[in-house]
Amino acid sequence: MRVLVVLPTFQEVANIDAVLRKLRGAVPEASILVVDDNSPDGTAEMAEKVGADVGAIDVLRRPGKAGLGSAYRDGFRWGLDRGFEAFVEMDSDLSHDPAAVAGLIERLGEGFDVVVGSRYVAGGSIPAWSWHRRLISRVGNVYAATLLGLSKMTDLTSGFRAYRAEILRQIDVASVTAESYAFQIEMVHRAVLAGGKVTEIPIRFVDRVEGRSKMSLFTIIEALGLVTLWGLRRLFRRERWALGTRSSGGTAGPA
Repeated sequence: MRVLVVLPTFQEVANIDAVLRKLRGAVPEASILVVDDNSPDGTAEMAEKVGADVGAIDVLRRPGKAGLGSAYRDGFRWGLDRGFEAFVEMDSDLSHDPAAVAGLIERLGEGFDVVVGSRYVAGGSIPAWSWHRRLISRVGNVYAATLLGLSKMTDLTSGFRAYRAEILRQIDVASVTAESYAFQIEMVHRAVLAGGKVTEIPIRFVDRVEGRSKMSLFTIIEALGLVTLWGLRRLFRRERWALGTRSSGGTAGPA
């Protein structure tokens, strides 16, 4: 299976050398694509330097900061055009352990279309988070899972996951418009609607040591607003089906 690890970057020169070398050691057969949003700190140049040293690393340079979801869409499209069969997405700040990538890929090989690294299933952890940050994350995930009918999922906002190429084509990843946390939620939501098999495996999430967090109030508001909109659409579809069933006398469930 040809695997591409996609790493969006902006101002990650302090971390990119370490994460690329750790990835090369953890999954030596995988290719790596760094999608850089014109980082002024030289992230792209450092990635190219490491690539010349360890091999199988490409850098996709974008003209400016355009968002996490946009970076993944461009990275997935780049890989699909080149015939990659599996894709891993992860942060470039070492909050996601490169050693765990092999486990994500392994579950794809068992027939799953999407494998999500979860902080909340048994064995997952977030050792450095405060109780209130953990509470906000858990409440957000429960809210999204409930509204979207994904009650078996524990970590819809996780950015550490793997996809089969076929499911990316089925959900038409280029048409996914959300960014940040909302992007992660929308991808799983669309995969399930397309009939994809989704599972979770435990991961250990560690806050970045170097650099600054990219999270903002906008990312939280965007996720909340879009999840509510998708949930209302889902409810409307179910009510419309129910009305149609009562008027026709049918008994079959909605698709």
